Amino acid sequence: MSMPLRQSLRIGGYILRNKLRGREKFPLIVELEPLFACNLACAGCGKIQHPADTLKRRMPVEQAVAAIEECGAPMVSIAGGEPLMHPQIDELVGELVKRKKFVFLCTNALLIPRKLDKFKPSPYFAWAVHIDGLQERHDASVCKDGVFEDAVAAIKECKRRGFRVTTNTTFFNTDTPQTVIEVMNYLNDDLKVDEMMISPGYAYDKAPDQEHFLGVQETRELFRKAFADGNRKRWRLNHSPLFLDFLEGKVDFPCTAWAIPSYSLFGWQRPCYLMSDGYAQTYQELLDETDWDSYGRGRDPRCANCMAHCGYEPTAVMATVGSLKESLRAMRDT
Repeated sequence: MSMPLRQSLRIGGYILRNKLRGREKFPLIVELEPLFACNLACAGCGKIQHPADTLKRRMPVEQAVAAIEECGAPMVSIAGGEPLMHPQIDELVGELVKRKKFVFLCTNALLIPRKLDKFKPSPYFAWAVHIDGLQERHDASVCKDGVFEDAVAAIKECKRRGFRVTTNTTFFNTDTPQTVIEVMNYLNDDLKVDEMMISPGYAYDKAPDQEHFLGVQETRELFRKAFADGNRKRWRLNHSPLFLDFLEGKVDFPCTAWAIPSYSLFGWQRPCYLMSDGYAQTYQELLDETDWDSYGRGRDPRCANCMAHCGYEPTAVMATVGSLKESLRAMRDT
């Protein structure tokens, strides 16, 4: 794990304070979606399947900031859609950074050259660029040629200007341990991004391509082989060691989707950003009126093949903070 020490200490302290206060459920990071519109039509994403009038909407900055302040999460992942299409995205980031929230701006990077001057490097801000493989694999995933080269160029320019850059890579059943190793080596050694996030694809209802998502056993086999030979310790992966153990099948966890809630134009989404069983107007309403025990693998058939970070990474983080042994292990990696 390569989470910066400042962030690690802040998150660890935040969890401990909430535990001491007796709070059973609280957010670690919010998936904030201030719009659904995008400049790409990726086969594995269903966000642009919304009606045209919904795709035209943009969340006011004040509304987004109020939602983050209401729930109290220390980290925010701004997604969409393509958030750089939001005309006030720089103001939104600035307001969250001002409040010392750790902000990750998820982007396909195509608009970074036009928008970069609007942002300033900060220890509380990072670009999170989607890279789903090397050139051929990535361009096929986003259904457009040339996107990989543009994303790589944008990453290099962001790094040159002193920004922290992370990547987010989703893997499907078309991937092999070798393709995982190749893209991780490239991001880690050639591009030298600060941190890398990985996730097995999950077949949620709105995704146009339903044929290439991984099952649980496929996920475990893929990552067990890809992590062999010490790769997972060498790569700057932005995940807790226990979550990586989970991906390999060494441990299992219940889903804690309440810890990475999704807030969009419709409100707080139940139970997570991959499933839509209604919306709440406040985070407290989301906590109080959602039957959390009915979700997760072995409980809801829709969750049968899900090993996504939004449900299981927070469980691993909570288990890490609750164990001296695992806390020391995570600190060594940091």
